[in-house]
Amino acid sequence: MERGKGMKFVGDSRVKANNRKPNIPKDYSEYPGKTEAFWPNFLLKEWMVGAVFLMGYLLITVAHPAPLERMADPTDAGYIPLPDWYFLFLYQLLKYQYASGDFNVIGTIVMPGLAFGALLLAPWLDTGKERRPLRRPIATSMMMLGFISVFYLTWESVDQHDWEAAAEQGAIVEEGDINTEAQGYEIYSAQASCIGCHGDTMTGGAGGPSLLDTEKNAEEVMNVIINGQGAMPADLFDGSDEELEILAEYIAAHGQPEEE
Repeated sequence: MERGKGMKFVGDSRVKANNRKPNIPKDYSEYPGKTEAFWPNFLLKEWMVGAVFLMGYLLITVAHPAPLERMADPTDAGYIPLPDWYFLFLYQLLKYQYASGDFNVIGTIVMPGLAFGALLLAPWLDTGKERRPLRRPIATSMMMLGFISVFYLTWESVDQHDWEAAAEQGAIVEEGDINTEAQGYEIYSAQASCIGCHGDTMTGGAGGPSLLDTEKNAEEVMNVIINGQGAMPADLFDGSDEELEILAEYIAAHGQPEEE
């Protein structure tokens, strides 16, 4: 009988029969062509990176809370919406002639579909095991093209947006303390041009300033209503002369006219 064959070591009181070594991961330090153990090496790194980014986002959220705007008004046709920052590149794309208007389908479906479809197909287009960017021209080119496009479109969207006008149109304002039972308010609310630009409580809106801050008297208000001023066109009032006088007195009194 050869040595070791047919023989079984059962151990004694001092040596365990099933003495196995601990499960130590293999050495995956060779590179390239090698990797590392998913558990716990790779997963621990992912958790650490995720924790750092999570803390960063929490700190940014605490330092710069999300800006709140006034309650949405579906009748405000002058409101200019703006998507969140991660959609700004698509928002900017729709401003170009070849991706808007009659070509909306190109800007909303075709071009984004080609871009994201190319990223999905990237693993099949470049099947090499090399991990260095310079030796993976297809994947690297697609990634750089996507990054540059998104960065440029986002930058252009931020640069072209009127942030001051956006802050004014979304500003939260308290409702004006006006007498809604007065005849002047009845005339005011019946004029679509008045209530559409200056709001239902005369506090202003996207199309016009607040009327509660005016320092004009009744005659000056009438002159503005008839002849216009600044961005306000003339001849918008469609009531009688008597109604115009009542409305002017109501506006000059900041919505609190003397008892009639």
